[in-house]
Amino acid sequence: MDAAARLARSQQVGAKLVTVFNKRMQAANDKFSRRVNTAFAGADGSAPADAQDWIAYAVDAAQRAILFWDTLKQRGDHFVENSTQGFKPVLHFDSEMVLDGRGFERPVNYALLRITPPAGVRVDARRRPYLIIDPRAGHGPGIGGFKDDSQVGVALRAGHPVYFVIFFRDPEPGQTLLDVCAAEQRFVKKVRELHPRSAKPALIGNCQGGWAAMMLAASDPEDTGPIVINGAPMSYWGGSWTDGASDNPMRYAGGMLGGSWLASLAADLGNGIFDGAHLVQNFENLNPANSLWDKYYHLYNKADTEPRRFLEFERWWGAYYLMNREEIEWITRNLFVGNKLWQGGVKDAGGEVLDLRKIRAPIILFASMGDNITPPQQAFNWVADVYRSTAEIKARGQVIVGLLHEDVGHLGIFVSGKVAKKEHAQIVSVLETIESLPPGLYGMAITASGEGRDGEPQYEVEFREHSLEEISARLNRFQRVDERPFQAAAEISELNQRAYELFARPWVQAMANDPTAKLLRAFHPLRVQNWAVSQLNPWLAWLAPAAQTVREERRALEDAHPLRRAEQRSADLLSATLDYYRAVRDAMSEAGFFGIYANIGRPEAETPAPQPQTEEPEASSPVVREALASIEHGGYVEALARVAFLLKRRGEPLPLSRLELKQELVADYADHLPGMSPHDWRRIRGEQEIICRHAPERALETLPRLLEDRADRRRLLALLDKLLADKRVQAAAPSAAQTAMLARIRKLLAPARARPSAKRAPAARRA
Repeated sequence: MDAAARLARSQQVGAKLVTVFNKRMQAANDKFSRRVNTAFAGADGSAPADAQDWIAYAVDAAQRAILFWDTLKQRGDHFVENSTQGFKPVLHFDSEMVLDGRGFERPVNYALLRITPPAGVRVDARRRPYLIIDPRAGHGPGIGGFKDDSQVGVALRAGHPVYFVIFFRDPEPGQTLLDVCAAEQRFVKKVRELHPRSAKPALIGNCQGGWAAMMLAASDPEDTGPIVINGAPMSYWGGSWTDGASDNPMRYAGGMLGGSWLASLAADLGNGIFDGAHLVQNFENLNPANSLWDKYYHLYNKADTEPRRFLEFERWWGAYYLMNREEIEWITRNLFVGNKLWQGGVKDAGGEVLDLRKIRAPIILFASMGDNITPPQQAFNWVADVYRSTAEIKARGQVIVGLLHEDVGHLGIFVSGKVAKKEHAQIVSVLETIESLPPGLYGMAITASGEGRDGEPQYEVEFREHSLEEISARLNRFQRVDERPFQAAAEISELNQRAYELFARPWVQAMANDPTAKLLRAFHPLRVQNWAVSQLNPWLAWLAPAAQTVREERRALEDAHPLRRAEQRSADLLSATLDYYRAVRDAMSEAGFFGIYANIGRPEAETPAPQPQTEEPEASSPVVREALASIEHGGYVEALARVAFLLKRRGEPLPLSRLELKQELVADYADHLPGMSPHDWRRIRGEQEIICRHAPERALETLPRLLEDRADRRRLLALLDKLLADKRVQAAAPSAAQTAMLARIRKLLAPARARPSAKRAPAARRA
C-alpha cells in the first residue's frame, strides 16, 4: 500500500472513530442527565427541616459512621488474620482433602477437595460427580461454593457427589500452567476412580477456570463428561463494537498498556512472583463508582443490616493470591493478548497441540449480556473460530449449548443466589440428559412455570437448534472486522516483550530480592486499605467499644426522613458523576486503541479474517462430501441413526421433558439399541443427519442397503413397532409428517426380494 492510500485509509479510520466517539459521549451525557433527573425527582419541596430534625439526623449519621468504620476494621482484622494463615478457601461447606498437588512429581499449589454434604442432604455415590474449578485471577478459590445457594449447593441438593479444585496462596517454585493442567487431569482420574459405576464427571469452570476446564478436556477427552463454562473468556479479542455505550473496555487494556511486558515487569519486581492484587485492581478500575463509592455508601446507608453481607464478600474479594512469572506470562502472551487457545497455538505438557475439536463431551456456555469483563462474544466466538460450519459440529458428534442471561454482571454469574436457583439448578437438571441431544448447536431457554409446594419458583427448560452461521451473525454485527487491529496489538506486544527481556529485565532482576518484593506487596494500595484499618492501627482501639455502645443505644432514622432522602440524592449524584467519568474514559480508551492499531495494522484486504470460515456453500464443503460419499456404507447402527433423524420433529423447540422421555425409552429398549459410547453415537447420528439434509431421497432409497442382514432389518422394524405401541410415545401425538415418513420407511424395509450386499465402510472409518 503506497503512502497516499495509507493516508486515505487513516482518514477513513479517523472519521469513523470520531463518529463512534461522539455517539459514545452522547449516550454518556444522556445517561448522566437521566440519573441526575431521577435523583432530584424525589425532592418534594417540603418545609425545611427544623432544629430537632437536624439533631436527630446528626445522631443517626454519627452512629452509622461508627458502625461503618467498625465494619471496615473487622474487614481489616480478618485480612490480617487470614494473611498470616496463608488464606483459606471461602467455601461455605465442609470438605476433606483427596489429593494435594504439592506432593506431585511436578508440584503445583492445587488440591482436590471432596465436599461433605450438609445435614439433611443425601448424596448418591452412583450419580455423576461434579468437579468445580474456580478462577485464579487474583482472588482465592471457593466462590463456586460461596453460600448455600451456589453451584455446589444446587449439585448437592440434586444428589450428586461434588468435588472442588482449590489452590493455595503461594505457587510452588517453577510450576507452570501446563503443570497445573496435568495436575487437574490427575484430579479427574481420581474422581473417576472413586466413582467407577458413575458417568464421567461433569466439569464446571468459572471465568478463567472455564478455559482451564476446556484445556483439560482437550488434552484428556476420554475421562471428562459434560463441560459447563460460566463467564469464561475463550476469544479474548471478541466484544461488541456498536453505536451505543462502550461496554467491553477490558479487551482494549492489553493494547493500551503496550502488551504483556508490564506483567513481566511486575513479576520481576516481585522477584519472580506476580501479585494477584494487580489483577484485582484492574477489576476495580472497571467500575470506579462501585469501587470508590457505591459499595461503601451502601454499607454506611444500611449500617444496621449490611455489615454481614459486606464482610462475607470482602473475605473473598480481599484475599490476594500469587502466581509465578512463568504462569502470568503464559496467560498474557497466549490468552489475554495472543488469543491463541482456539488457534492451535497452545501445546500441552507432552508437546501436543490443544485442539478444542478433540473434546468429545457436550459443552454448555453460560454468559450474560450485562457482563463487561467476559461479554458473550468472548464466550461464544471461539465456536465459529474452531468449527468451520454447522455440518462440521455435527460430523464430529459435538453438542454445544448456549445459555444467555439478559443483565447480570460478571460476578453475579457465580455469586448470585437467584442465578444459582434458576440457571445453575437447571443446568444440573440438563446434564442428566444432555448427552442424548443430537449433535449440533443449541440455545437453552429457561421459563418460569409457577411455584412449587415450598413456594419456590418452578422452571421449564427447552432447547432450540441453531446454525453456527446464524449465531455468529447475531453476535457480530460488523463481521468482526473490529478484531483485526488486535492482531497488530499482539505483534506490538511481542516486540515490546522482546525489547523488555533484552534491555530491561537483566537490570530489574538484578535489583529485585525477596525483602523488596514482600515490601511492594505489603504496600499495594488494596492491601493498605485493609491493614491500615485493623488491629495493627493503635489509634483505632476505641472503635470496637464505641460500636458496641452504639448498637445498644441505636437511634435510627427511617429511610423516608427528608434529610436521609437528601443524603441519598447526594450519594446518587456522586455515583452518577463517577459513572460519567468511566464512560468518558472508556470511550477515549476505545478511540485511542483503534486510532493506534487500526492505522499501523495491515489493511483489511490484506489481513486474514479472525473467523476461518470458508466462503463456499456448505453443500460443497469437505465434511458434506465425505458424508455423502458414505451414503451406502454402514449397517444397523447407521440405519438406526438415519431413521432417528428422518422421524425427528422439525422446527420445534425440544423441551427437557422430551429428552427425559427419550432417556427412559433408551433404557427400556436397550436390547434393540447398539452398545456404544454417547459420543460415538452422536458422531454417527451427525453424519447421517448431514446425509439426510443434503440428499433426502437418496438417504431413503439407500436405507435398505444398510440392512442387508435380515436379522438387523427385523430388529429395527420390531423396535419401530414397539415404540409405536408405547403409550408414552402415543401421548406425544406424532405429527402427520412423522406418520407419513414412518409409513415410507416401513414400506422400504418390508420383506422383499434379495438385495445386493451392502457396501461396508473402510476399517479406518468404522473405527
